[in-house]
Amino acid sequence: MRMERLDPQIIENAILDAPGWARVGLTSPAEHQRRQSLRELAQSIADHLEGKGQPADPAQLALSL
Repeated sequence: MRMERLDPQIIENAILDAPGWARVGLTSPAEHQRRQSLRELAQSIADHLEGKGQPADPAQLALSL
């Protein structure tokens, strides 16, 4: 079985389109929050790869870092 190489741009877009709380949650000191964040990011990537991903809502406030 041969796997095709994934386009990093698709993965990047999926991560950027994931909810902001999921990206920020990866740095949480609480392990359960990090795991929830990781699950959400993984789901976002899987949805994008299956063509079910949705771009972030433009009305969502951006997190200023």
